[in-house]
Amino acid sequence: MPHYTPLIATIVFALVLAYAAGALALKLRLAPIVGYLAAGVAVGPFTPGFVADQSLAAELSEIGVILLMFGVGLHFSLGDLLSVRAIAIPGAAVQIAIATLLGMALAWLLGWSIGAGLVFGLALSVASTVVLLRALEVRRLLETGRGRIAVGWLIVEDLAMVLVLVLLPPVAGVLGGHADAAHGGAGIYVTLGITLAKVGAFVALMLVVGRRAIPWLLERTAGLGSRELFTLAVLAIALGVAYASARLFDVSFALGAFFAGMVLKESSLSHEAAEQSLPFRDAFAVLFFVAAGMLFDPTILVREPLPVLATLAIIVVGKSLAALAIVRVFGRSLETGLTIAVSLAQIGEFSFILAALGTDLGLLPKQGNDLILAGAILSILLNPVLFAALDRWLSSRAARAAAKAAPVEDEEAPPGPPLPTADHVVLIGFGRVGSRVGHALHAAGHALAVIESERESLDAARALGIAGLLGNASSEDVLAAAHTAAARAIIVAIPQTIEAGQVIAHARTLQPGIAVVARAHTDRDVDYLLAHGADAAIMGEREIARGMVESIESLDTKLGRYATG
Repeated sequence: MPHYTPLIATIVFALVLAYAAGALALKLRLAPIVGYLAAGVAVGPFTPGFVADQSLAAELSEIGVILLMFGVGLHFSLGDLLSVRAIAIPGAAVQIAIATLLGMALAWLLGWSIGAGLVFGLALSVASTVVLLRALEVRRLLETGRGRIAVGWLIVEDLAMVLVLVLLPPVAGVLGGHADAAHGGAGIYVTLGITLAKVGAFVALMLVVGRRAIPWLLERTAGLGSRELFTLAVLAIALGVAYASARLFDVSFALGAFFAGMVLKESSLSHEAAEQSLPFRDAFAVLFFVAAGMLFDPTILVREPLPVLATLAIIVVGKSLAALAIVRVFGRSLETGLTIAVSLAQIGEFSFILAALGTDLGLLPKQGNDLILAGAILSILLNPVLFAALDRWLSSRAARAAAKAAPVEDEEAPPGPPLPTADHVVLIGFGRVGSRVGHALHAAGHALAVIESERESLDAARALGIAGLLGNASSEDVLAAAHTAAARAIIVAIPQTIEAGQVIAHARTLQPGIAVVARAHTDRDVDYLLAHGADAAIMGEREIARGMVESIESLDTKLGRYATG
C-alpha cells in the first residue's frame, strides 16, 4: 500500500500548517481563524508549493460544516433569545436586510446577476459565532445587557442563515443558477411548497421522535460505561441525522446537524456530549476553514483593491451603523449600541458556507467568493482593534462621568451574589466534581467565587447563593475579574488537563503565593499539573482506592474484626 495518498497528504498538510499559522495568530493576539484561512491559502492552487486536493478538502469541510452546526444546535439557547426578543429579532432582521441590500448594490456595480448579489449580500450580513462569542467572553460581557442582546442578535442571524441554506437550492434556477434537479421543471411556488413541506416533516419527526429517541440512546450508551462508545454515539448522532436529513428529506446537512444538536441539548448528558465531541468539532472545523482558504486568490487584494475595500466597508461600517441606529431607535444606551455594532462588524463561518453553496449552485462568481473571503479575513483582523478602541472610549467616558459624579447606565453587573474581593477560594468549574467541592466549601462557610463556562452550571451555583462568573478561566482577564490576586486559594476542578495547566500558570502570574489544588485523571496528569505550579493534584482513582480501603477498615472495626499477621 502506498504511504502517500492525496487524502492523507491533504489532511496532514492542512492540519500541520493550520497548527503553525493558528499558533502564530494567537501569538499576535489575533483570532486563530485567521491562521487557519492563511494555511488554506498556503496549500491552495494560487500559491507555490504543495497544492492540496480541492475536491477532497471540500468533502472534509462538509464534515466540518456538520459538526459546526451540531455545536451551534448543542449550545442553542431559546431562553437567551426570548429574553431579548423585543430588540434582537427585529434588529437582526432589519440589519440583515440593510447589509443584503448594500451587498446587492455593490454586486450591481460589478455587473453581477441578482442571484449573485443576493447570495453576496446575505453572506456579508451574518457575523461569525466563533469570533463574537470569543470577544464577548474575553471582555466578560456575555452576561451583561449588552452581551445578551449581542448573543440573541447572533442567534437570529444564525437561524435566518439556516433557513437560507434550506431555501436557496430550490430557487437557484429562478435566480440565474443551476435548476434544482430534485424538483424537475416545477414552478417556483411548487418547488418552495415541496421544500417547506419536507422541512416541516423533518422538523416534526425530530421534535416528536428524535426528542425522545436521541436522549434515550445517549443515556443508554452512557450506562454502558465506555467513554469511547459514548463519544462514538455523539458523532454517530450528529453525522447520521445530518446524512439522513439530506437523503430522506432533501434538506441541508446544516439543518439536520443543527436539529440533532438542539434535540440532544435536552438530554441531561448534553454537557458531556459537547465536551466529548469538542476535539472532533475543532479538528474538522479547522479543515473547513482551511478548505475555505484554499478557494481564496490573494492577488485580488492587489488586482481589485476598490471592490475589496467596498466589501470591507459594508461589513465594518455599513452593518455597524445599521446596528447602532437600530439599537438607539429601541431606546438602548450608546454603550449598548456601540458594543453591538463592533461585535457584528465581522463575518465568518456562515459566510463561507453560504459562499460555497452559492458557488456550487452557479449563482456566485469566483470574484464574489474571493471578496467574501477577503472581507472575512480583514474584518476579523480589524475586530480586536475596534474592540480595543471601544474599551478605551468606554473607560474614558466612565472616568469623566465619575469626575462629574454622574453615574452612567450600568448594564455590567452580573446576576447572582456579588463576588468576594479578598481571602476567598476561586473554584474553576461547577460540574460533577466542582459542584461537590462547591457545596462542601459553601456549607463550611468559606467565601467562594466560581468560574464556569456553561451557563446552566453557573446558574446552579448561583441558586445556592454562590457568586460566580461566566467565562473561560484560561483567560487571565477572567481570572483577574474573580479577584484571584487577592484570593487565598484556587481549586481547578475541570477535567481538561492542558487547560487546567494554563489556568494555574495565569493564577501564579496574578498571585505567585496562591495555594493551588487541581484535578487529575492519570499519573501523567499529576506530574503535568505539579510541573505547571499546582501545590497538589488529586487523582480520582487514588481517592477511590483510598476510600475503599478506609471503608473496609471502618467496617472491620465496626464488626470487631481485626487484621492478623
